[in-house]
Amino acid sequence: MSAATTRSRTARTPVPDRLCAEAVDLARAAAEEAAAPGIVGEHVGVVSEGDRVVTHFFECKEPGYRGWRWAVTVARASRAKYVTLDETVLLPGSDALLAPEWVPWSERLRPGDMGPGDLLPTEADDIRLEPGYTGEDEPPPNSAVSEMSQEMADLVDAEDAELTTRPATTGRGSIAALADELGMRRARVLSRYGLHAAADRWDEAFGAKTPMAQAAPASCVTCAFLVPLAGSLRQAFGVCANEFGPADGRVVSLSYGCGGHSEAAVMPKPPKPAPHALDTMQVDEYPLRPARDSGSVPAEADAPTEDLGHS
Repeated sequence: MSAATTRSRTARTPVPDRLCAEAVDLARAAAEEAAAPGIVGEHVGVVSEGDRVVTHFFECKEPGYRGWRWAVTVARASRAKYVTLDETVLLPGSDALLAPEWVPWSERLRPGDMGPGDLLPTEADDIRLEPGYTGEDEPPPNSAVSEMSQEMADLVDAEDAELTTRPATTGRGSIAALADELGMRRARVLSRYGLHAAADRWDEAFGAKTPMAQAAPASCVTCAFLVPLAGSLRQAFGVCANEFGPADGRVVSLSYGCGGHSEAAVMPKPPKPAPHALDTMQVDEYPLRPARDSGSVPAEADAPTEDLGHS
């Protein structure tokens, strides 16, 4: 049982090759050739990568690369006495100073980060947007489907009329509701001058003459994030509902625009990378001498040669 355990440990962690483990000078010379003078520090360890393949680690003294190590891999062919260089790389150690994990721009973006001329792409399947009405689903005017739809609509209107028809009585509740809708219950309402003054302020802050609108790819009138206003101001203003836009929650002119326009740039889905086809962790074995029958010149002459001499 002990022998089996020893064999299993040996299979998992092979013993470093003696000649490769002793090739510290060769590994140091390769590391110093790849780095600047004085960057390679002390030899800190040896790791066996496989049969006759060893990696030497050296301390890195480069400023800004604390905890990094120069890794030099050397190898030796079967029955060969000379050790050859495989590769030299700079790898981080367990206490290395590393950059923070990369975060996609869509997750780093915060409201207010966008400036004039910036474009904010939207995904094709953005859950905040949906297709607008195009009329493609409407049946032709003279088709049977359109006639059936009209009949159903007339039937619904007739049923609603039967359910809602009551004696024409005027009550204080209905008059109060109508007064609320028209604004008559307020002591005073906004005058035409007040409407124009508010429109001038809104257009000056978020109108067509602002730097953001001048650099925008399109105006807000065609943006899906625009929420129209009610009343007469609906013809010229709306409310921005793009949380990443500079005017989120503000009243904007229909001629205003920014890089967060819903149709400014549709972000395509990232393509899936192809799987890695090369395996650089294996050692390729090559013969030291070519085979006798591999060349184009025969190894033996076809006939005995004779001296030509001179006449």
